[in-house]
Amino acid sequence: MPTTGPEPDNGPMRLQKFLAKAGVCSRRAAEKLMVDGRVQVNGDTVTMLGTQVDPKTDKVVCDGKPVCLCQNKAFVYIAVNKPKGVVTSCAKKHNDRIILELVPIRERIFPVGRLDKDSRGLVLLTNDGDLHNRLSHPSHNHEKEYLVTTGHPVKDADLTAMAQGMVIQGQKTRKARVRRISENMFSIVLKQGLNRQIRRMVGKTGNRVEELIRIRMANVTLGDLQPGAWRYLTPREIAGLPQ
Repeated sequence: MPTTGPEPDNGPMRLQKFLAKAGVCSRRAAEKLMVDGRVQVNGDTVTMLGTQVDPKTDKVVCDGKPVCLCQNKAFVYIAVNKPKGVVTSCAKKHNDRIILELVPIRERIFPVGRLDKDSRGLVLLTNDGDLHNRLSHPSHNHEKEYLVTTGHPVKDADLTAMAQGMVIQGQKTRKARVRRISENMFSIVLKQGLNRQIRRMVGKTGNRVEELIRIRMANVTLGDLQPGAWRYLTPREIAGLPQ
């Protein structure tokens, strides 16, 4: 049975990282699979986070299917223009339309991070679990850019406050780059993604968000992709993704 402990640079790795590298899901989702008892290693169900496996010797099974690290695995990288009303999730709840329904391909893919139901714009889908971790975790400092339209004219002082950081839900946001576009519109570049962060920040100024569009994630831009449409990333975009 594998053991827990610090994760070395080579050889054995944490089970959730193994599942992500194999393209099963993101590391966070892998942790839930483990806690739910859906992962077995060498015939034993593993629920302890931090458990290590050796890809060369341990046999890993998820939901009854063997999982392995294929040396020549071709990862899939897709950009989607998510419309309003679509949920950025792999699991369908109630009657909500989920983003995976927009991309009818055979490969199992999952979204990188989230974009709330009332917002629209760029979402990346992939089966590269390591990329998901690199783009989603704030410690990696990757940028996400948004266009924000407000219900009332936005004051210069409010733009400055958002750029310098604001306390929302007991946590101060990191500094951001903010640029006015018009009386009721500005762009903001974040290096973190707290729950409904921009909407909460605008709300603290006494204003409200009328429209929120994500136009860039790291080096990938929305461009002229129409709402509901998707495309594969270009080789140049893939080469520019965080390593």
